[in-house]
Amino acid sequence: MKQLEIAVGIIRNPKSEIFITQRAADAHMANKLEFPGGKIENGESPEQALIRELQEETGITATEFTLFEQLAYQFPDRHITLWFFLVESWEGEPWGKEGQPGQWITQSSLVAADFPPANEPVISKLQQP
Repeated sequence: MKQLEIAVGIIRNPKSEIFITQRAADAHMANKLEFPGGKIENGESPEQALIRELQEETGITATEFTLFEQLAYQFPDRHITLWFFLVESWEGEPWGKEGQPGQWITQSSLVAADFPPANEPVISKLQQP
């Protein structure tokens, strides 16, 4: 069974809007919304992967971030550990650098069903007062 470690950035601006991208039609969990991020490479810390992935996917350099949640999730064909970081300071303006659609969504408007199931606990936590 595949074992994956993923670093994820919850990019939140001062207006409590979160930058969201959409997964490709041919990707695992096709067309679902997602927080940008990706696989932690061998020899890389989750923090290093976060910075690299956000540069690759959204064109920003994260400068201030904190671990928000760490979750393990079992799919039929893979086991994933997700490291969710709250990113509240960065250089640049996020955009879909790899051609993926991107948008700002108010934190209170996030809908768990629009995301892969592994994101549900994080979305619930984000919506707590």
